[in-house]
Amino acid sequence: MKTELRSPAKLTLSLRITGKREDGYHFIEAEMVSLDLSDRIVISDGDGLTIEGAEIGFSVESGSNNLVTQALELINRKALIRLEKNIPSGAGLGGGSTNAAAILRWAGFTDLVKAASLGADVSYCIVGGRARVSGIGEVVEPLPFVEKTFTLLTPPFGASTPAVYKHWDEMGGPVGDNGNDLEPALLSYMPEAEQYKNRLAEISGKIPQLAGSGSTWFVEGSFPAEGCQVVKTIPSSLFEM
Repeated sequence: MKTELRSPAKLTLSLRITGKREDGYHFIEAEMVSLDLSDRIVISDGDGLTIEGAEIGFSVESGSNNLVTQALELINRKALIRLEKNIPSGAGLGGGSTNAAAILRWAGFTDLVKAASLGADVSYCIVGGRARVSGIGEVVEPLPFVEKTFTLLTPPFGASTPAVYKHWDEMGGPVGDNGNDLEPALLSYMPEAEQYKNRLAEISGKIPQLAGSGSTWFVEGSFPAEGCQVVKTIPSSLFEM
């Protein structure tokens, strides 16, 4: 028997960093939505992980660092997994987190606190839809669904979430003036990302926002162009088991 799971990308519409724990995790206040851009996971009997796709951003490895593998370890399950990647890695779209969350949903695992131990976005990705996210990511409050269209522009490189947060700390914790406190840190840490922000601004006539810790930029509305991807928000009911 095979089971197919949909593993949708998340988009962080706003991100404020409100503090930091002694263990290094940051407290956040964020609004996130699920997108119709998704990975596909096929589960069958056996043991192992194979990955297809993942041509943009970081390479995705199938070893112990993969969040799918870590999710299976958390629930003490084994399965043969084929992961078909459409969400770029290191793009700020929750690619690894949503893969882990799909495995946890499949297993009926709903402990958001333990899920957050895998990654700050995993808890939200279990719930999906539109939600307010706080704590270190483990507090997820569903919000009424609002259908919206966004245009994404993802550079051909990824951004390391730990590195961007560390740089944010080193900069003294700046406040972003465009809805995302990590934007100043990302642009300082990876100045090459600014040309992609400027390109999307030229295409759309709007000021792009940074998706999560980067490297994707986004604006609301549909602006088809080379290198851009037009996506829509989806409710959590579309990918629940």
